[in-house]
Amino acid sequence: MLRLIPLAAAALALTACGDHDDNSTSISFSGNSSDGAVSGGIDSSGNLKIDANGFKADLKLPKFAVDANNFEMNGVHLYPGSTISSINVNGGDGEDGGKDPGKVRVTFTSPATAATVRDWLKERLGKAGFTLSADGTGLSGKTDDGKPFALKLSDQGANKSSGTIDMGG
Repeated sequence: MLRLIPLAAAALALTACGDHDDNSTSISFSGNSSDGAVSGGIDSSGNLKIDANGFKADLKLPKFAVDANNFEMNGVHLYPGSTISSINVNGGDGEDGGKDPGKVRVTFTSPATAATVRDWLKERLGKAGFTLSADGTGLSGKTDDGKPFALKLSDQGANKSSGTIDMGG
């Protein structure tokens, strides 16, 4: 459990990132270890909740937004102008005594078509050591350390798309 506490600290640190306007990002995290379960997050209204094996917190923080400049994968940012609506981190020790590799899901929108965002990310993530292939309007493959990676994109009108990135697991 103690190693998941830094996730809460990171969530708090992110409140200083991005613009504090109508766009806002929600962040959630959960995990299990031999010390117990921990969960929490910040919703799009700025409400922070943490439940960590006997420790509970419920705080009101300013809204914040995470954009392409505040997020990266091996030095690669999202497509320029993208905004992140949610980040979900799930990890912890597996119940069978093994290590749960953890999972991350990022949901975002971009000011370009799905094909443009896919091609832009494929080129840059490939240079960062990811092994990826086109999968419809998205990508699938492995991160630089061999973990599963999937990008799903869909067009949302002219020059706008929405996407989900899943890593790990």
